[in-house]
Amino acid sequence: KSSGKKKVSKAEQLRLQKEEEERRLKEEEEAQFQAQQEEAARLEKERIEQEQMEKLEAKDQERRESELAELHSLEQKFLSAQQWKMDYRAYGKWEHYLSCDGNPDPTVLQEINTFMSLWRDDQNEDVQLVMEKGERVLNLIEKLQLLLLDTPPGEITEKETVQYQESILELQNLLHQKYNGATEHLLKTANMYEDSETGNMQAVIKDKNVTFCIWANLKKKVRLKNHMFCDAQHGFDLPKSLAMSSVAVRILHTHYDHVSPLWLQCQSVPRLEVLDSKELTQHSKDNVEEPEEEEKKAGEEPSMPTEEEMCSDGRKTAVSFKENSNSIADINETEEEIEKKSEILDIPSQVQHPLTQEEMDEKEEAITDENIVDLQQFVPVGGVYHIDALQLPPQVKQIKDWSMVEVLDVGLQAYPYPPEEAEDATHPPIQITLRLSDNVIYFEDPVIARWDPAGQQWRTDGISNITYERQAKSITFEMRAFYTIALLQDAHLNMPYQAWELRPTGMDEALLILTTVFATIQIQIKGNQCMLSSVVVEEKDVLSYVTGKWLSPVDLRAVLKKAGVNIFPGAYSHKYVSVNKKAPLAEVRAYQQMALVASAFAFAWSKWNLEAGQEQVVFKVSEHLKADSVKDWSLYMFNGQKAQKLKITETSEAFSEELEEDSEFHSTLYHMLKDFASKEAIDKVETANFLFIDVVYQLLLATRVLTYS
Repeated sequence: KSSGKKKVSKAEQLRLQKEEEERRLKEEEEAQFQAQQEEAARLEKERIEQEQMEKLEAKDQERRESELAELHSLEQKFLSAQQWKMDYRAYGKWEHYLSCDGNPDPTVLQEINTFMSLWRDDQNEDVQLVMEKGERVLNLIEKLQLLLLDTPPGEITEKETVQYQESILELQNLLHQKYNGATEHLLKTANMYEDSETGNMQAVIKDKNVTFCIWANLKKKVRLKNHMFCDAQHGFDLPKSLAMSSVAVRILHTHYDHVSPLWLQCQSVPRLEVLDSKELTQHSKDNVEEPEEEEKKAGEEPSMPTEEEMCSDGRKTAVSFKENSNSIADINETEEEIEKKSEILDIPSQVQHPLTQEEMDEKEEAITDENIVDLQQFVPVGGVYHIDALQLPPQVKQIKDWSMVEVLDVGLQAYPYPPEEAEDATHPPIQITLRLSDNVIYFEDPVIARWDPAGQQWRTDGISNITYERQAKSITFEMRAFYTIALLQDAHLNMPYQAWELRPTGMDEALLILTTVFATIQIQIKGNQCMLSSVVVEEKDVLSYVTGKWLSPVDLRAVLKKAGVNIFPGAYSHKYVSVNKKAPLAEVRAYQQMALVASAFAFAWSKWNLEAGQEQVVFKVSEHLKADSVKDWSLYMFNGQKAQKLKITETSEAFSEELEEDSEFHSTLYHMLKDFASKEAIDKVETANFLFIDVVYQLLLATRVLTYS
């Protein structure tokens, strides 16, 4: 019985194994069949999608010519804006000619030379008169700088450019010479400003452009070796040897910077035009060459000048400034590279150059001395402090009814410290306290640097024991000798931006909002001007003295930079900021077409712009006709030649280029938006003023929100 049972169980086991094998084979066949079915369905779906995509692309190609022609008619507004600005400049010259107000035309060499010659010969060194005349000089310098920054090359020759640069430097030098003359005049009459408590001279004379703080050591007492100018909150503590000497101390704070190299003061924003018609492309060429030149000039740190190149106060002439631009070989080589890239991208070479300038800059030699300030990374903010020890001129002596003074025809003389004969010996440092300007924001502790006239650079050595009081807005430090000092700030600490938004607020009105790590900046746009409406830092409004003033985009840029709020990338910024690099074609055409429709559509930052690659940009768009907050955003992608609406939203899990259902491709962003826009919105776009469009474009190009966010 037991052996029979065993035989049955073995047979049963074989049967079960056979059934199991059959079931497994059947399941494999079914799975294989299902996979084949799914693969066939997927291929069919892909085929249908491919066919649909080809149909959409074919449809896009069919209407491409008509769409580009339509866009071309809109883009004529850029030409109208250029023509208006050219007429406005010509009208300004005519108005100046008719006014006969005694001020020279800074562009006319004969007039500006006559003005400078007459002022040089003027012996009146009263400090108030010098400061008043100084304001006129600063206005002339500002006009010339604006001309260099804002005049298309079709209206300015290379000869005129060099002439304006030389005039700027000569005016700066003359102004500083006059300040020195006024200082000498004050020191000759030091006893008129004698302090009743100490018996030493102290004077603070200031206006909106400059602050003179002058102290003269009339009593030569060791206990009076330190002084605080109460009206300016600047002060010093001298070594004992100076406290016993016939010395004067001047802290001359110029609220502007005439010390740094001229290229730093004349940096322009690349004005690019990527337009399709031959006429507009030619116009674009005209508009790009000048920024190229400016950037070439800004290409390198100025090298050591020869004696012939030095001005009277040690700064360089415009000629040397021009010679210090990138070498011809570098420029030619870069132009050849650009030509090759342009053929691939189908974009005019003159358009691509200013953005590919970034690649060109990589060839520059790195600064090896860590004490030299990299002026591409750090910029002086809050003006310049000229801190000098001066030899006290002979003082007036009263003998009965006579006032007698020894006259020395040597001018203002520096007091040598440390003494030249004992350079090896250690000398006590000078302690300086400076009150920072209320008109400037320092987001981080400023870097203190001294000007090195021999090397034509700012340096950080020779300065020690720095204490920065953020609440009191003052900084105290020690220095080995008397220097010209500047407080520098990282030019890129507000970059990359955390977010941005551009939305219309009325007819030919819009609001640009930039959110950075430190601040939220709001700029209003209206007609041909823009206005800083607010700068919010830690929930507090700051820079109230700047807000509420209508300015041109170039002027607004200058005002914000001067106040320490730099939201304008330069030619070198990509080296110091984590850049979301984009192809010039996509970026620049996006700015242009955004500007063309900005009267009726809001645009904003999208996180997917980072994921979209270099060849295309992604941003949020919404039709916006009422002045309230934007709610219904859609995502659009654009590569300069093709626009599409994306299916994903800002909260989707992953990036996808899949089209929104029932949407198509278009050659232009304008036509893409037109598919989903109301008639009212399109009417608003078509009737938008050309000056408003131009200002929006200038601001987008100046901030480069698609790359620096």
